[in-house]
Amino acid sequence: MNIPEPLVSVDFEVFGKVQGVFFTKYLKEMSEQLALNGWCKNTKQGTICGKIQGPKPGIDHMVVWLTSIGSPGSVIERCNLTNWQTLAKPEIKGFSIRF
Repeated sequence: MNIPEPLVSVDFEVFGKVQGVFFTKYLKEMSEQLALNGWCKNTKQGTICGKIQGPKPGIDHMVVWLTSIGSPGSVIERCNLTNWQTLAKPEIKGFSIRF
């Protein structure tokens, strides 16, 4: 019997040169490739914040992307990951860029 991967949710905020480099566009595409749900948006402070939810292996992959890879042209200084939770089922459907 296959045991399903645990579903995980985490909030994030990425600091550095992350606005004006299509970070949110690449983040949405990467989330869709990994079958993750959530949202992201630019903040007035020049960061990108949001929430991602999905199977733990996909979340782990996305954490690496958010903390060290990012979009071409971005320079990530740091990424704060907060509010880690294990979910019974996803709370968000799809991935959106909020304005």
